[in-house]
Amino acid sequence: MSSREKHDRMANAIRFLSMDAVEKANSGHPGLPMGAADIATVLYTRFLKHDPANPHWHDRDRFVLSAGHGSMLLYSVLYLSGYEDISLDEIKNFRQLGSKTAGHPEYGHASGIETTTGPLGQGLANAVGMALAERIMNAQFGDKLVDHYTYVLAGDGCLMEGISQEALSLAGHLKLNKLIVFWDDNNISIDGPISMSDSTDQLARFAASGWNTLAIDGHDPEAIAGAIEAAKRSDRPTLIAAKTTIGFGSPAKAGTNKVHGSPLGAAEIEATRKALGWEYPAFEIPSDILDAWRLAGLNSAKKRVDWEKRLAEAGTEVRGEFERRMRGDLPASFDAAIAEYKKKLAADKPKVATRKSSEMALEVINGVVPETIGGSADLTGSNNTKTSQTRNITAEDYGQRFVHYGIRELGMCAAMNGMALHGGVIPYSGTFLCFSDYARPAMRLASLMGIRVGFVMTHDSIGLGEDGPTHQPVEHLAALRAIPNHIVFRPADATEAAECWQLTLENRKTPSTLALTRQNLPAVRTEYVEENLCGYGAYELATADGDAEVTIFATGSEVEIALDARKLLQAAGHPTRVVSVPAFELFEQQSPEYRKAMIGNAKVKVAIEAGIRQGWDSFIGSDGVFIGMHGFGASAPIEELYKHFGITAEAAAKAATARLQA
Repeated sequence: MSSREKHDRMANAIRFLSMDAVEKANSGHPGLPMGAADIATVLYTRFLKHDPANPHWHDRDRFVLSAGHGSMLLYSVLYLSGYEDISLDEIKNFRQLGSKTAGHPEYGHASGIETTTGPLGQGLANAVGMALAERIMNAQFGDKLVDHYTYVLAGDGCLMEGISQEALSLAGHLKLNKLIVFWDDNNISIDGPISMSDSTDQLARFAASGWNTLAIDGHDPEAIAGAIEAAKRSDRPTLIAAKTTIGFGSPAKAGTNKVHGSPLGAAEIEATRKALGWEYPAFEIPSDILDAWRLAGLNSAKKRVDWEKRLAEAGTEVRGEFERRMRGDLPASFDAAIAEYKKKLAADKPKVATRKSSEMALEVINGVVPETIGGSADLTGSNNTKTSQTRNITAEDYGQRFVHYGIRELGMCAAMNGMALHGGVIPYSGTFLCFSDYARPAMRLASLMGIRVGFVMTHDSIGLGEDGPTHQPVEHLAALRAIPNHIVFRPADATEAAECWQLTLENRKTPSTLALTRQNLPAVRTEYVEENLCGYGAYELATADGDAEVTIFATGSEVEIALDARKLLQAAGHPTRVVSVPAFELFEQQSPEYRKAMIGNAKVKVAIEAGIRQGWDSFIGSDGVFIGMHGFGASAPIEELYKHFGITAEAAAKAATARLQA
């Protein structure tokens, strides 16, 4: 058998597994796997450094199917290569409840799936983060331990999404030359030809952003191999525009949108079998072809064995630190450093904005956790995410710890997801809370995947003042709290900020948002407590003098207002307690007994937060008193805004008193 004949049969194995699985599910996208099968075959059998038997080894190459709708391409390749998680039964159960072969690749469902890709363009941006993490780890541990590539298969839709520009311009600026992107250039989207909606010269766009660009026949295996070899020699990231035919081999549907997102149908599958000379029934792969695929996987595995020898020779200290970081364990000194810092805060009682409190906590954390990588979307001085340990990462120096992401909120957060998925680093970075709207799709995927990322969101309320309603977040806390498996922290002072950061780093499988103020806040935690009280989500900050008639719940900058309202109410003879609520989500995880005790049975329950009411009824009930926002903000100095919108201690005390007397 000639090498070309063998390649064609190996690629056809992907095509027929994919079309048969989609047909059996009566749902899916057969066109991309059929069109990109040649690319995947060359990549996985001749270039990709991976080991199906040890799929998580740290120096493997990463492959990201950014065009996640073509998931059967990835599942087919994983099965053919010998990944245990993807059996033939899993292929047959494509898109069925409980299967590992979901409609789009889902991180954690099966080995070999490096990230969750569904929303187009997110995978490409994740890959930028993976490639950056590889360079950061390489600068720390050298070529012997960290030297791998990140490959991406992206479609026209990925490149049309705005996130692609954010991602590719960042990658080009940082010269991430170990990032190689295949563009499945098939000129078809769901609606029809790409020319209906787009006429971008993609090669020129990528070149303008600092990329190496190549154009090839995506069905020519030697052209594909030559392009990968050329990409590996480049000092820049590479886009390989691979001209393909969507639904390759289908006599009636190839090259049309009819094969994009619908099963081919039994008759057309039979016609395709004849056209490609595939004589085998559904889901059957001839033994010689399966053996060839499995042998390719075994041959690649030799690179892992060589790497493990190098790791063993690295020395106890280097090996221990590398393995600790890749496991995701925090340094042994972390807890003691936080405890010592909290003692200092109890003594000093600083009056600072929580964005500054966050910076102060990070100064301590970054001193003992060397894998934290900070950043900001062009708001470094406002987000306070840079500390003395975090100098700028550049194309000339990946050995530093701060990324200037530019005004690219969504690309920033998606890249951080990729960094976290790669491992060895703990990413955090900042923007304004209002601009979480731009970042939310990536924040949602971080939660869906269950990865450790810190989203720093400053200027968290009308307290930012004169910038006005466009910059004043109102509904954003509620919107972020609505994301499953996402913790939204809103600390009230420096001690709470330190505790929230501690929890952010300890929560390995949950991303966190830290909503932080622009305005200065007094210390409300004035005594050292070893326990992390913020870990309860809500805790009693001030007790009532007697049986509580009023309970006031508050977060962040409004805790100060709640404490002042308590003084007014108690002076008027109404015993009042204050509960700080730094994290709704953690409170919901507490026992029913704790939650009941914390909510209490005071006659009047009040919530104070400079955002909308949504979510607060679980604390105060539908008949509770809410002091907060009921519409958008306004442009004015902060002192005037809180009075204008009635978010004051006097207003809270007055409303509580009126309810007591009702």
